[in-house]
Amino acid sequence: MVFKKPIRPDPEALVAALLVFLAADEERFSRFLALTGLLAGDLRGLASTPGFAESLLDYVSSDETLLCAFAEDTGHNPREIEAARLALAPPPFEF
Repeated sequence: MVFKKPIRPDPEALVAALLVFLAADEERFSRFLALTGLLAGDLRGLASTPGFAESLLDYVSSDETLLCAFAEDTGHNPREIEAARLALAPPPFEF
């Protein structure tokens, strides 16, 4: 029996897909901007800053309806969000 290694999502590609998904719907995008306090014009510059990807993944994963809509619209498995969050998370602090 041959086992395939699990596919690890590319966090950068996933974040790009999430931003495209959010921006594709005016209501969804407006809500995102309102809740985060971000400005649409700032997103391009912020997208590459440390912590942005994790924050975006946190935002989407905290709203099950949004997460499911993203998964349905793009064909991504919702579990990819959590896997990407874990891949980007800093290592735990050790005493």
